[in-house]
Amino acid sequence: MKINNSLKSGKVAIVGAGCVGSSAAYAMMMDGIVSEIVLIDKNKKKAEGHALDLMHGMQFAKSINIEAGDSFELVKNAEIVVLCAGIAQQSGQTRAELLKKNVEIFKSIIPKIVQNNKDCILLVVTNPLDVLTYITHKLSGFDSCRVFGTGTVLDTSRLRYLIGSEFKISPKDITAYILGEHGDSQFVWWSHANIAGIPVLDLCPVLGCSTKNPEEFFEQIHNKVKSAVYEVIEKKGATYYAIALVIAKIVRAILLDQSRVFTVSSYLKNYNGIKDVCLSVPTVVRNNGICNPFNVTLNEKEKEAFGLSVKKIQNGIEDAKKL
Repeated sequence: MKINNSLKSGKVAIVGAGCVGSSAAYAMMMDGIVSEIVLIDKNKKKAEGHALDLMHGMQFAKSINIEAGDSFELVKNAEIVVLCAGIAQQSGQTRAELLKKNVEIFKSIIPKIVQNNKDCILLVVTNPLDVLTYITHKLSGFDSCRVFGTGTVLDTSRLRYLIGSEFKISPKDITAYILGEHGDSQFVWWSHANIAGIPVLDLCPVLGCSTKNPEEFFEQIHNKVKSAVYEVIEKKGATYYAIALVIAKIVRAILLDQSRVFTVSSYLKNYNGIKDVCLSVPTVVRNNGICNPFNVTLNEKEKEAFGLSVKKIQNGIEDAKKL
């Protein structure tokens, strides 16, 4: 696939070469859109090992340049810097409990990135996602269009998978979104969820639901979405394959200027009265970043859920400011 010369050159730097960072590198390599991948980690040998492993499979993918090391000089000329560094979430641990250590890590790495690259897009993956996206925006001094997090894109994918599994329909043909926090206060935008234009909430009589009460049925699905991360962590220790695919899709949307709509976590200056917070709403992703969040229409129950999510993230931001 050829990239239009007017678009991005395709160098992506990944800071943090753990399970998520290395899986993201693999996903992007197999996607074939990037021209160069850089893996940066304080454990230089680990980063180099992942790079070698990827290069050994070059015969089966598009040929790209792959570098690795512990120096932040490697972010120079990168179009996108993906932030995967931080302490991983452990079994039984909430995202909020990660806050202190990961804020400290970001205070260390963001200035080093900016020192070597002031023109990149910063894509935050580390949890607690929304708070760290806010911290990254403030520490970098970048325009808010160029700093955003993966948000609830993965949560939305889990939601569509579960709805599709229940109704025996491909998740690709389901329009439904998780909004708010990438965390326990997230909520489903049920009032606008649909399949082929038909509201999902009206489909139980047609496709069949496992309970007689449709609202109870869909609440069960949402509970499964919220518990999914804890289930995966309990079974295998960490989540990384699905989020790696999310990262690859967002990177593709940026490099090819696809104007894709994702529920990324973005800094909201004045969004329906909400100010100075990062959270997820449907947003257009282009090669200059994200400057077009959609104003969503919520019913009263969703407005209440949105407010609770905003409050939780704001509390996390206030806690982070004290560190």
